[in-house]
Amino acid sequence: MKWAGGKRWLARQIAELATPINGRYIEPFLGSGAVFFAIQPTQAILSDINADLINTYNAIKLNPKRIFELLLLHHKHHSKEYYYTIREYKPRCEFRMAARFIYLNRTCWNGLYRVNRKGEFNVPIGTKSNVIMETDDWFRLSDILKFTDVVCADFEETIDKAVSGDLIFADPPYTVKHNYNGFIKYNDSLFSWDDQVRLRDSLLRAKSRGVKIFATNAYHTSIHELYQNDFNLDSLTRASVLAGSSSHRGRYEELLIS
Repeated sequence: MKWAGGKRWLARQIAELATPINGRYIEPFLGSGAVFFAIQPTQAILSDINADLINTYNAIKLNPKRIFELLLLHHKHHSKEYYYTIREYKPRCEFRMAARFIYLNRTCWNGLYRVNRKGEFNVPIGTKSNVIMETDDWFRLSDILKFTDVVCADFEETIDKAVSGDLIFADPPYTVKHNYNGFIKYNDSLFSWDDQVRLRDSLLRAKSRGVKIFATNAYHTSIHELYQNDFNLDSLTRASVLAGSSSHRGRYEELLIS
């Protein structure tokens, strides 16, 4: 899936740095799971606060054939009118919910996940029309997910499960203490500065238990100050595609914490 802040661009580097893993792989902000799928660990705890996202992974894990069949129907009927009909649709079946989630992710604007105050997905239709892709292999994804616990949970609850030998990769929504802008401003309603402090404290406790840690965050003075006394900090450069026009896209620094 396409995901705002997704780490597909960084996944191979993290995989090389993180492996081998002596215990479990633990990811408390799952999103598109790019790093998890790059590593493909034999034991993992994957979590996210987004219940629709977690349901999607569990549905793929349980019945990939059903997901593929439902996506074929979405692919067949896709149009502007159909997109907005499905956006308003609220299925109760876990597999229909998952197929709807994937369909909207692939056909909405830039793969953005955003909800209104009622918790309703409200991203407009995008330019992509392919619901089925040549690279899709739902059965392979199901096999990779077979030995994982995929749960909807707060990040602190997940991090606190880590023990010596485990590895945590944490990629939270980016917020900073001041100078909000762009998606950092939007993220503040989802992940506040207090959450940033709580995340640092959770990772610090995990470090004291002998857990190996990699995390990413905004390259900002306030984040540096939050982590610099207890962790190694390195800068990363990435390209941003979440802008309405190419003229507003560019390259930005991010922070690697380990």
